[in-house]
Amino acid sequence: MATHPFRIVNVFTEGTQPFTGNPLCVFEDGSGLSGERMQALARQFNLSETTFILPPTDGKANARVRIFTPAYEMAFAGHPTLGTAQVCRSPAAMTAANKFVFWFETATLIIAQA
Repeated sequence: MATHPFRIVNVFTEGTQPFTGNPLCVFEDGSGLSGERMQALARQFNLSETTFILPPTDGKANARVRIFTPAYEMAFAGHPTLGTAQVCRSPAAMTAANKFVFWFETATLIIAQA
């Protein structure tokens, strides 16, 4: 059986209180997963959103991101974008300019580290 690494992160956590934010499941490598499998995994976790990080299809992006709710795929949303950026903010993932570029179906988004 295949394994797929993921993280559960809390986005918009209030202060230092754990488990107060919006939970998000982030699959760190969605390569090889079909859209149907991604949808099934999102339904299984049953969080408001689940994201899948994929290799970029746009030469300007570091990664492609797909966002699923338990019922459907979303083109873009803020909460899962910020949570996915948190997972990707390792020094190795950031460019020399301290930014990470995500490609979504609707837009290319630059995430900059202040």
